[in-house]
Amino acid sequence: MRAKTVDRIATGVIIAVAVLIMAVLAGLLGFLLVRGVRHIDFHFLTSFPQAIKEGGGIGPQLFNSLFLLVLTMIITIPLGLGAGIYMSEYAKPNRLTGFIRLVVEVLSSFPSIVVGLFGLLVIVNTFNLGYSLLSGALALTVFNLPMMVRLTEQSLRSVPREQKEAGLALGMSRWKTITSVMLPVALPSIVTGSILAAGRVFGEAAALLFTAGMSSPRLDFTDWNPLHPTSPLNPLRPAETLAVHIWKINSEGLAPDAPEIAAGASAVLVIMVLLFNLGARWFGRALYRKLTASK
Repeated sequence: MRAKTVDRIATGVIIAVAVLIMAVLAGLLGFLLVRGVRHIDFHFLTSFPQAIKEGGGIGPQLFNSLFLLVLTMIITIPLGLGAGIYMSEYAKPNRLTGFIRLVVEVLSSFPSIVVGLFGLLVIVNTFNLGYSLLSGALALTVFNLPMMVRLTEQSLRSVPREQKEAGLALGMSRWKTITSVMLPVALPSIVTGSILAAGRVFGEAAALLFTAGMSSPRLDFTDWNPLHPTSPLNPLRPAETLAVHIWKINSEGLAPDAPEIAAGASAVLVIMVLLFNLGARWFGRALYRKLTASK
């Protein structure tokens, strides 16, 4: 009788905590969305910001965030996949491997502001890349690489041993077994994690203050030559992202409608991160069903 009472109390506490967390999350999202959605329209999403008058938008900042996301994932995914495959299938359990895992764990717990300072000292100043999209992408690669390495390693280790042994028994090389047998099984988890990491990149601000910069040149969206300084596709130009723009508007915004711009930009950022998360779950499940022929 006493055990049943304790079980009911524990279950009630767990449910209460879960409901409290959901209520806090719903309240936060509701506050941001209700406050900001009414300011979102096509003009707001595509127009240039205004420094000292009303009616500014977030067009360049939204484009910069998406472009920076693409650059970061182009760098992060191959490095993360390669390192994860090595740690899972090739690295022998010794002191060196243990040290590499320790480094990965330490990097994953670094505050983003520290990564930004590292990017400023090494990428921006030492390598003379300046405040640019490429500097921001490299800093965010340092920020996200540990997550991709651990995700790839764990996804490959979760593949049933029988499938790996079956590939080797058929005379396939280790690399062929990894690419043809193990990666297709682990791919849904890797893709889901990659999309979640992309959402993390999209909302990052602290590391970009010191690497990508807090301003953008007047972009010419009719010029798609990446060598021109005003081209949107130039990776060596400074770029103010959406998250940095929100911080800048709240701290030093001079436009009369700065609070409304910040509210609308915050709502756009929240919606984009939610879409990344929901899209990751849906795409991961769809990919798993397609690769495993399950319903």
